[in-house]
Amino acid sequence: MALSHTEFEQAIAQVETDLAALKARHAQVKAAEARITELKAEQDNLQAEPETIQKQASLKTELNLIAAEIAKLELQLESQLLKWQEPFWQIVRFTGVGIVLGWILKSFTV
Repeated sequence: MALSHTEFEQAIAQVETDLAALKARHAQVKAAEARITELKAEQDNLQAEPETIQKQASLKTELNLIAAEIAKLELQLESQLLKWQEPFWQIVRFTGVGIVLGWILKSFTV
């Protein structure tokens, strides 16, 4: 099954678009991971301060906000990661299962 010139160009354009989206997603993941690292370091610094300072309401509030932002970023990373991986692996898995079933059925008929 040969592709025509326009179909081939469309396929290349689609691959380029997908690659650009993947690169953008990778940059977003790297930025979020860096932010999580910064927030965790800041959280550790605040928790390492003496007990009397930790009791202040502003520090507790800041710790809670940092923890909430870390949770939000981690959830965002997980949810966006699953958006493209799930269908891809489903296709790979079921295509593989279909091929194996085809070989098994063919072996029974021959």
